[in-house]
Amino acid sequence: MADSIFTKIIKGEVPANKIYEDELTMAFLNIYPDVPGHTLVVPKKQIDHLWDLPDGDYIAVMETSKKVANRIREVLKPERVGVKVVGEEVPHAHVHLIPFNTVEEFQEHIPHLGEPDYKALEEMAKKLAF
Repeated sequence: MADSIFTKIIKGEVPANKIYEDELTMAFLNIYPDVPGHTLVVPKKQIDHLWDLPDGDYIAVMETSKKVANRIREVLKPERVGVKVVGEEVPHAHVHLIPFNTVEEFQEHIPHLGEPDYKALEEMAKKLAF
């Protein structure tokens, strides 16, 4: 299997706005966020489906998701931090953490139009970084 974009980020071959990393996981901002602070948590092991991860890696993803969601809550102060597991765009298990104040914000998906706002991503990463 070819390296996914997430594996390339993990290897440092592609830049990302990383906010957390440990031995088994990494969290970084979604390059096309639905809302500011939209973060992805990925296992360092490239496996397509979240449910196929070995238990240790799955637990690590969930522990990192909790840690990062609490950081988002602390820094951005949204009403909620929602979780989505979609798995259709990148063949590498990942969890979306989406801060939101209304159901509409959580449900909205903004299409990828134009270049990402790299400056806004960099500023958000500085706020959320551990």
